[in-house]
Amino acid sequence: MTLSDWIGSLGVALLLLAFGMNLFGWLSRASRGYQGLNVLGASLACYASWRIDFMPFVVLEGTWAVVALAALLRPRQSIA
Repeated sequence: MTLSDWIGSLGVALLLLAFGMNLFGWLSRASRGYQGLNVLGASLACYASWRIDFMPFVVLEGTWAVVALAALLRPRQSIA
């Protein structure tokens, strides 16, 4: 396997981990952990796609990473 394969595989594994944990109720989609896994996973998958010059997935994963980052940085409402 090439370095790009390893990076992309790790990124996809993180995305699938977040997805699976959410489906089983172990991680809320609103949680920082879920969004963090999505940001990191999508960023790695985007970078790996860029390294192999596969632009459709650069766009897909780049958009996924940006949206997940926006959700991660969104101010949380405090309960008073």
